[in-house]
Amino acid sequence: MLIGALLRVPAQAIHRRIIAELNAAGFDDLRLPHMAVLQFPGPDGARPGTLADRAGMSKQAMNQLLKSLESCGYLLRSAAPDEGRARLVRLTRRGRAAYARIHDILREIEQEWSEALGPRDFAVLKKLLLRIWVSPAISGLGARDSGLARSRRV
Repeated sequence: MLIGALLRVPAQAIHRRIIAELNAAGFDDLRLPHMAVLQFPGPDGARPGTLADRAGMSKQAMNQLLKSLESCGYLLRSAAPDEGRARLVRLTRRGRAAYARIHDILREIEQEWSEALGPRDFAVLKKLLLRIWVSPAISGLGARDSGLARSRRV
């Protein structure tokens, strides 16, 4: 198998689990497409265009997702102070609660994977993924533009 599938399939499984567990926790209006907004490092304080770039989608498509999340009470879009027409996304209390639950779910998944692979192998996996994440090998694939390369938090 090639690296694309080896990375994509686990990522899709993680997203499906996050949505299923969020739905079970009372966030029943969240769907898989919303993960484009709720993915790390999160939407709070970001511009819609930045979120679109992170997700690899058009600004129009991102604005549809933001509209959906706004109508469900997860976020608000407001004018950026002193920046003309620029807009900023802010999580509401409900949005922060959902985002915190996502973090908890990811910690649970990491624990399960660590048990499945063994703590040493899991630590090596994370270390290698982080190395490639911040390497020049993926700088042209949008990681640097998404803010991910500036963060060591995974």
